[in-house]
Amino acid sequence: MRIKRILIANRGEIAVRIIRTCRELGIETVLAASQADGDSLPARLADRTICIGPAQASESYLKAETMVHAAIASRADAIHPGYGFLAERAVFARMCEREKMIFIGPTAGQIDAVGDKLRAREKAEAAQVPVVPGGAVTSTEGALALGRKVGTPLLVKAVGGGGGRGMKRVDDLSALPEQLELAAAEAGAAFGDARVYLERLITPGRHVEVQILGDGRGGIIHLGERDCSVQRRYQKLIEETPAPDLPESLRQRLHDAAVRFAQRLSYRGAGTVEFLVNRPQESFYFLEMNARIQVEHPVTEAVTGVDLVAEQIAIAEGAGLRMAQPDIQPRGCAIECRVNAEDPAQDFRPSPGLVTEATWPSGSGIRVDTYVTSGCRIPPYYDSLMAKIIAGGPDRMTALQRMRQAIAETRISGVASNLEFQARLLADSEFAAGGVDTGFVARALTRIV
Repeated sequence: MRIKRILIANRGEIAVRIIRTCRELGIETVLAASQADGDSLPARLADRTICIGPAQASESYLKAETMVHAAIASRADAIHPGYGFLAERAVFARMCEREKMIFIGPTAGQIDAVGDKLRAREKAEAAQVPVVPGGAVTSTEGALALGRKVGTPLLVKAVGGGGGRGMKRVDDLSALPEQLELAAAEAGAAFGDARVYLERLITPGRHVEVQILGDGRGGIIHLGERDCSVQRRYQKLIEETPAPDLPESLRQRLHDAAVRFAQRLSYRGAGTVEFLVNRPQESFYFLEMNARIQVEHPVTEAVTGVDLVAEQIAIAEGAGLRMAQPDIQPRGCAIECRVNAEDPAQDFRPSPGLVTEATWPSGSGIRVDTYVTSGCRIPPYYDSLMAKIIAGGPDRMTALQRMRQAIAETRISGVASNLEFQARLLADSEFAAGGVDTGFVARALTRIV
């Protein structure tokens, strides 16, 4: 089926990103916007905007039934959920399926299979993909027994979510009961699912993910990997591809494992299989799968030349995979920095408000995905992400130099931003050398703040 009109069930830079691909494809766009986003850049770019509720996400962007009704009322053929909000809610995909509305993403069953982290671990094991030692927790006594078997340090993790919420580090088993309780409460509040499980904390570890596309019939290709190890409190700050300082044999094993996992699901659409890599031992473990487009997808597009949103739409239309694995020939390197409205000097406290000036960089190899313009407001109700700056080049050093220059050229006034913090991370000698682990930012904070 040829999609003629898409309802975008999201906001901010990802909404702008989807609109631009739809324009190139000749597809009309309808933006589902809250009252806070009625005059935003995506609202001005979309062919039509529908108000779907008050500013609070729980009363607008997280209301699945309202989104489906908006799509029906606007006579859209399909819904693109972007990332976050309803993107990985199986109930939302199931509503679309029931209403014969095309959901641009995986099936509800596939979202269920990877959204439950314990089920995802089982799928990984069935696909012969290594998983981190650990398992389910049903009682404090059982958790302590498992903790003694697995050994510390441990992570308590939410079964039904991610993004660092419901995740607690345990270095001493005496602290495990309290951390279990805290993690369960946080997971219940964030995801409506208080279940948690334990995993051994692998250190030093690198967070490396593999981008895949699936046709829903068992056909899977990968588009290389991204290194997302530069994180603070499990939130990514800088991503790059290819992952530096990674032996080619290990890189190939990661790619193969991601494809096997996705094939096990007969996965449909764009997805990312995430791994924890122990570089010294050249080993890796499955972490989770994100059943959606990722925030950091532009770096993959920069080196492959593939428009991932366009491929999402083609797969949803029933075209399947429009390329084979040999067609994917990554060239060069790309780095992405997230520009957030937050104040590093105030423990990264969000900084909503009026942006009096927004000047974004340009030049060879530079791409900016943003919804922020001079005179716009950053609402206090949502994620603090303002923009993503992507710098590409024939090699990592060129991409890094271009990114440093791009950050230096960027001007944001009226709200605080993490621009200076990002500049200092990019200038850090450890990052410049390549191959940092997930503890890099904590170490860098002692040097640069």
